[in-house]
Amino acid sequence: MDMMTIAGVILAGISIIGGNHLEGGHLSSLLLPVAFLIVGGGTLACLLVQTPLDIFMKALKLTRWMIFPPKLAAVEAIEKITDWSNIARKEGLLGLEALAENESDLFARKGLQLLVDGSEPEAIRGIMEVELDTKEYHDTQAAKVWEGMGGYAPTIGIIGAVMGLIHVMQNLADPSKLGSGIAVAFVATIYGVGLANIFFLPMANKMKSIIHDQTKFREMIIEGIVAIAEGENPRSIETKLQGFIH
Repeated sequence: MDMMTIAGVILAGISIIGGNHLEGGHLSSLLLPVAFLIVGGGTLACLLVQTPLDIFMKALKLTRWMIFPPKLAAVEAIEKITDWSNIARKEGLLGLEALAENESDLFARKGLQLLVDGSEPEAIRGIMEVELDTKEYHDTQAAKVWEGMGGYAPTIGIIGAVMGLIHVMQNLADPSKLGSGIAVAFVATIYGVGLANIFFLPMANKMKSIIHDQTKFREMIIEGIVAIAEGENPRSIETKLQGFIH
C-alpha cells in the first residue's frame, strides 16, 4: 500500500477545508452540485472524445496503482536469473523447461521459453523488446488519460465561471439571484484547478514513474536472459544486473 498517496490526498483536503474554515468560510459553500456537474461532466466529456475505449478502460484499471503499486523485487529477480544461469551452465538450456512452465512472471516466462526453444540471443532480445515497447506504450497512453484530464479540468472550470457570471449579468435587477451565480463562478474554478492539481496531474506523474520502473525492471530481465543465451558466467551476469538497482 502506497501511504504517500493516501497522506497527500488527506493533507490536501485538510489544507483546503482547514484554510476555508480559518477564513470564516463554511464547508457548504464549497459543495455546489451545479459547479461539480459542469466541471466533472465537461472534463469527462472531453476525455471520452479524446480517448479510445480500450485505453480509457486501461486508465481506469491502472488507478489501483495509486494505492497498490506493482511490486518489483529487483534483488530477488537477480538471484533468480543467476540461479537460471547456473542451471543452464550445468544441465543445458533444456534444464530450464520446468522452470519456464512454473514461472509466475509472464514476461520472464516468455524469455525462458525462448531460451528452452534454442532461440539465438539477438532473436530473444528482439522479440522481448517488441513486447516491452508495446506494453510501455499502452501503459503510457493510459497514464496520459489522467494527464489530459488535468489539462481539461481547469479550462472547464473557467467555462463554469463564465457561465456563472453570465447568470449574474442576466439577473442584475434581482439581487437575490446574484449570490448563487457568483458562487458557481468561483467554485467551478476551484473544482477545475483543484481536481487537476490535487488528483489528475499527480496521478498521471505517479503512473509514469511506475511505468518507467517497470520498464527498467523488464530491461534487466531481458539482459539476464540474453546473457544466459550467450553463455556468460553466472557471476558476470549477476554483476551486470546489479547495475540496474539504484
